[in-house]
Amino acid sequence: MEVENKRGMVVAWYEVLYFTVTCIPMVESQLFIDCGGPKTEKISVRSKYIICVEMVVGELHGFMPVSSKMKSSSHGIFLSSPFVGRKLGNGHAYTSISSVQLSKFNFPRKTLNTCRRFSTTTAVLADYTKDFMTFQASMFEKQAADPKTVAAIILGGGAGTRLFPLTRRRAKPAVPIGGCYRLIDVPMSNCINSGINKIYILTQFNSQSLNRHIARTYNQGNGVNFGDGFVEVLAATQTPGESGKKWFQGTADAVRQFIWLFEDVKLRHIENILVLSGDHLYRMDYMDFLQKHIESGADISVSCLPVNDSRASDFGLVKIDETGQIRQFLEKPKGENLKSMKVDTTVLGLSVQDAIKFPYIASMGIYMFKTDVLLKLLRWNYPTANDFGSEIIPMSAKEYNVQAYLFKGYWEDIGTIKSFFDANLALTDQPPNFHFFDPLKPIFTSPRFLPPTKIEKCRVKDSIVSHGCFLRECSVEHSIIGIRSRLEYGVELKDTMMIGADYYQTEAEIAAALVEGRVPVGVGKDTKIVNCIIDKNARIGKNVIIANKENVQEAERPSEGFYIRSGITVVLKNSVIKDGTII
Repeated sequence: MEVENKRGMVVAWYEVLYFTVTCIPMVESQLFIDCGGPKTEKISVRSKYIICVEMVVGELHGFMPVSSKMKSSSHGIFLSSPFVGRKLGNGHAYTSISSVQLSKFNFPRKTLNTCRRFSTTTAVLADYTKDFMTFQASMFEKQAADPKTVAAIILGGGAGTRLFPLTRRRAKPAVPIGGCYRLIDVPMSNCINSGINKIYILTQFNSQSLNRHIARTYNQGNGVNFGDGFVEVLAATQTPGESGKKWFQGTADAVRQFIWLFEDVKLRHIENILVLSGDHLYRMDYMDFLQKHIESGADISVSCLPVNDSRASDFGLVKIDETGQIRQFLEKPKGENLKSMKVDTTVLGLSVQDAIKFPYIASMGIYMFKTDVLLKLLRWNYPTANDFGSEIIPMSAKEYNVQAYLFKGYWEDIGTIKSFFDANLALTDQPPNFHFFDPLKPIFTSPRFLPPTKIEKCRVKDSIVSHGCFLRECSVEHSIIGIRSRLEYGVELKDTMMIGADYYQTEAEIAAALVEGRVPVGVGKDTKIVNCIIDKNARIGKNVIIANKENVQEAERPSEGFYIRSGITVVLKNSVIKDGTII
């Protein structure tokens, strides 16, 4: 028998004694088949229907999909390897079988390297005169991604040296963003919106404020309801023995030190582990990521971003083959090494025009591991590897099926003062590349129960003003004003990120401070501030000018209450800038 596509091209052959045919509509997926043979062209076929095949060879069973039309022939069957199976034997299989699994079968076959973009190998099976095949639809249903089989690990233990001085007294994921959120709220909300409710957060440096925020926001009492799930903070610890006397040495080592958790009975149903970073700004459906991970049969999936030439050298780049499998990884390559990492990004679904604009694929630092694969990698294969991005993933790509998943949305690594500053001010754009007010996929944060902001005769342009603020006859342009902020008469803010305050001062307390020559929390009268980050509880007096007119790029003045990073003035948390100061 021959199998043809709609154009009448032969895409497969088989020789059988008995068969039953049932066509099934394919939902949100495509079928690609590459074939070879005596009179066959190498083609790729997209079909809206599949036919499910159960092959019986002795006591072994398997499944495969083929295209939709058949007629007589006397050749063999061609299998395309994007259809990767999960289980064989006793006449049952959840998806199709790959040519790799077919190598375990003891019957005549031949493997041809005749594949094109969407497959790796084509297996040919022949001589079926003594065997039979039955087409059955019921056993070939698409496996749906189930959030209950996934646990998420959010890495929040880094020292955050590039975000200093914002990380001087707080962990990097606890850094405020967008006026009233914290960086940790982004991956946490993505997990919640994706249905993932088993979440671990790994911490190490300055974790007190992060722990407090998680307890207030994501507990079972007055925070987000997790049903049968949990959110657990795992702080770096030391245990008896030489190996237990070390703190986290990197992202992979942090997970390794808590790997025993995934052998606990309450996680026995966890099939995949999602590893996330705590300092990225993006909105992502992790279930789509998981679905692609399952369909590709990947051991590891890496979420990737298409990038252009100007940004490529800032990221770890991956090189993929025609099936999307990662074959090479280079960390921030330059020169000829950078050029060697160019790939055809249409493989991952980009249009031809976009593929020309974005010829590189950058790792986002978001990984999906099969649970058993992750345990094996950390415990046995690479017991001394400390980092996922620079060690585990590049080494694993040589012996495991590591697939690239293309993320097409907005994503920003909030790793430096400049990227933090730019990403925050970009929220004021119209329309913004990212916003926090998506009604279907909201970003959650701590419920603070603050009053509405009060604005008296102010000029506010292209800015975000959070709740609980008091603004009096001031000017705010292209800036973000955080919770509980106070701006007095004549204040001018431009290109400024004001993080806000942890508490209010009453009018009586403010008046008493002014009488005593002290500076109250907030920004005093007639102060002019440009290109600045003002950390929490800062006290900036009246007639202050913060403009960095000399364009100093780097400076450290902790005794005076500020640093300068990449030309951006950072006023320290709880610092005091006296009246009349010029920076």
